[in-house]
Amino acid sequence: MCGIAGEFRFDGQAPVRTTIERMTARLARRGPDAEGFWSEGAVAFGHRRLAIIDLSPRSAQPMVDAAAGLALVFNGTIYNYPELRAELLALGQHFHSDGDTEVILRAYAQWGASCVARLHGAYAFAIRDARKQSIFLARDRLGIKPLYYSLTGQRLRFASSVQALLAAGDIDTSLDAIALHHHFTLHAVVPAPRTVLSGVRKLAPAATLTIDARGHAKETPYWRLTAQRPASLMNEAEWTEAIHASLKQAVKKRLAIADVKVGVLLSGGLDSSLLVALLAEQGVSDLMTFSVGFEDHPDEAGQEFEYSDAVAAHYGTRHHQFSIPNSEVLQRLPEAVDNMAEPMVGQDAVAFYLLAEQVSKTVKVVQSGQGADEVFGGYYWYERMQAEREGSPLDRFRRHYFDRDHEETLAMLTPPWHGPDHTAATVAARLAEPGADEFLDQVLRMDVTMLITDDPVKRVDNMTMAWGLEARVPFLDHELVELAASMPAHLKLGSGGKHVLKQISRGLLPDAVIDRKKGYFPMPALKYVRGDFLEFMRDILDSRTCRERGLYQRAYVDKLLAEPERHHTRIQGSKLWHLALLEYWLQRNVDGM
Repeated sequence: MCGIAGEFRFDGQAPVRTTIERMTARLARRGPDAEGFWSEGAVAFGHRRLAIIDLSPRSAQPMVDAAAGLALVFNGTIYNYPELRAELLALGQHFHSDGDTEVILRAYAQWGASCVARLHGAYAFAIRDARKQSIFLARDRLGIKPLYYSLTGQRLRFASSVQALLAAGDIDTSLDAIALHHHFTLHAVVPAPRTVLSGVRKLAPAATLTIDARGHAKETPYWRLTAQRPASLMNEAEWTEAIHASLKQAVKKRLAIADVKVGVLLSGGLDSSLLVALLAEQGVSDLMTFSVGFEDHPDEAGQEFEYSDAVAAHYGTRHHQFSIPNSEVLQRLPEAVDNMAEPMVGQDAVAFYLLAEQVSKTVKVVQSGQGADEVFGGYYWYERMQAEREGSPLDRFRRHYFDRDHEETLAMLTPPWHGPDHTAATVAARLAEPGADEFLDQVLRMDVTMLITDDPVKRVDNMTMAWGLEARVPFLDHELVELAASMPAHLKLGSGGKHVLKQISRGLLPDAVIDRKKGYFPMPALKYVRGDFLEFMRDILDSRTCRERGLYQRAYVDKLLAEPERHHTRIQGSKLWHLALLEYWLQRNVDGM
């Protein structure tokens, strides 16, 4: 895992080295082990390295093959690179390193743009093709690795974070009205290609983007998830066996493809606990696990140590437990916000940030349970949506998911940001795409391919990579996702959600962990806002900067500040935190750039 940046000029000018250096420096926390630069003509690349595979200088980046006219910068991990390397050697390709970086370079040399269909993993990369006078950008199927860009008539710039692009300067930082509507409706999810900044776009998951020397850009999808039953019917036992086998394989390859030790982020929930069990099943010894907890609130516990402790004891892991007081959470919030590539309202963002800080002192790679709820139907709102029998698929979805209805969004934002219900149109179109048998298939497919990318997946990447820690997510292995998408809905929603995972867990985990009520990564202080946290948010929203920005209607702000604990979204997020977080992110990351 690393940080990548680059520039491609269309105006006859050469990129300025100091510009690339500023972008790359902003990515230093993603890649603390080394940095590298390369330029030729109209193109320049920068790279920050987190050494996980082939720790030698032979896998340093940017990686250049002058004879082939190719240069590469890459962020991520290719889990099937040993197999691809062997295949490419048989086809006559030659290698000078032992890692996955050069496999991408040789795969492009052999197969061109179609190479992405052969890559299994989490990745974002850019390849300079001198013969075609083009730049080729690619992002993995589930969008696990980020890739942002700014495209004007004079140049393309790309980077692993918005902050790196802003560091280069010359970016349109005006707010995107459509992105704002998505942000405030889908708990900070802004589907690609938009971001809240008009001058910054992001490459969609499972897509490539080719830009030629005249600045013409062509985006091409290379993978599409279908959610339809297989031709050959399977019973519950067969589905359980198939999912178990696929999940074991996903966990195994995320363990094997590393030249450093791998740990597990153990929340105490079913998903991360099952990862520990599957690793133990495969004979992993001296397994290290990590848990974090926060102060309790009268309405919600701030930690789930009783469950994580039980799993750690059951498997004899080398367990690390961290308790973070609210005073430290508030003190460290600015740092976490500075490391959000886009504004993130999930209350567990700062939790992951603080946990990753501690974990990174011990290991460089962890496995994490993100994605299991979306792939296997674990959230309570799925069952409520399924039970609905009236209205369109959009109606059934938004009644239980949208943070605000359109009318409330208009009451929140000032008139310059008003417009049609953009989010409803986006969601309706995604639900209506062909290739899904039933309503829940439509919902889960959209969640896995769009919503999750800009919520928990981005959150985990940003907050762990801020400490040079690589988080691997086996539940988002694309082959496992494809299999699960074809599974009948009742095997997901049964047993209160994630039925098939609970069946797999029987005998592997304590029943108390399997049968417990669904938990969430707790951070009560950002959900039930009071005391110092309330004053922190009040100061942000009452600041001169916020008032002069003129984004929010003051009557709406005052209503939330007067009764902060009464105003929650349908999935129990704090509406006050939503407003304060966006404004704070803009103040910390955009204002003054």
